[in-house]
Amino acid sequence: MPGKRILVIRLGALGDFFLSFGPFAAIRARHAADEITLLTTGPFAALARRAPWFDRVEVDARPGLFDVPGLLRLRRQLAGFDFVYDLQTSGRSSRYFILAGRPGWSGIAAGCSHPHANPKRDAMHTLERQREQLEMAGLTEFPPPDLTGLVHRPRVELPNPYVLLVPGASAARPRKRWPAGHYGALAKLLAGGGMAPVVVGSASEADLAAAIRTTCPAAIDLTGQTAIADLPGLAAGAALAVGNDTGPMHVAAAVGCRCVVLFSADSDPALTAPRGPGGEWPAVLRADDLSDLPVGDVVAAAAPFLGATSA
Repeated sequence: MPGKRILVIRLGALGDFFLSFGPFAAIRARHAADEITLLTTGPFAALARRAPWFDRVEVDARPGLFDVPGLLRLRRQLAGFDFVYDLQTSGRSSRYFILAGRPGWSGIAAGCSHPHANPKRDAMHTLERQREQLEMAGLTEFPPPDLTGLVHRPRVELPNPYVLLVPGASAARPRKRWPAGHYGALAKLLAGGGMAPVVVGSASEADLAAAIRTTCPAAIDLTGQTAIADLPGLAAGAALAVGNDTGPMHVAAAVGCRCVVLFSADSDPALTAPRGPGGEWPAVLRADDLSDLPVGDVVAAAAPFLGATSA
């Protein structure tokens, strides 16, 4: 007897996608004999196709309300599923409930069969919120996610040991960034202790890496040189990752890398902190204004992970 057709919706962003690894694994365990399709956005498709949780990956082009050909294509992508797990739970993804023909649905869409009926859901961390959503849909097994297919050897040769530095964050939210000069001072201390500082980020964050290398020429600049699919392997090989509340720190935590994450008043770690593969919390440092967070405090938070080299 053929299995059911199951759809999982997870469109982004980077941190949220990696926080969904546990739910992905739980859905796969529940539907071991069924065909599971992931609907996601372009940046995550290559990574998702290497993951063990999906049989098919579809890319949502996110058509506008007046893009009739795009909406028709999306409706075809959403058609014919026996059950849908909407892990995006946004206004956009909830509208897909109608386009999909109102199948069995776990999410927050009005009238869906398995609503996440907790009025305080928005006050929960993403990890606990998604787990409760799945429990309300009848899932009882939550195995640790298998990351074997997602972690591969970095394409660049790096000295060992190395520490990832993640100085970027959304350009629209500059207050989420610890100053590049502070990262430079941290990099210099790490290099002096025998740890290679490796700066990662998008090409638009190359200026941050350049500022870090002004203080610490030994820092290795990989900004703009890594795709999302490269980050798990880089993080898995690192002794530590230090960075702002931004996507690559979620990648690092998800693969079990030890992390020190820096938060300003612009975001709340209780809701958005990166988490490890078993739900472990990283070391979190907070300051209303990150420019007020001393380098020494970050060094002290990193030292237990690095041993005598950071002392």
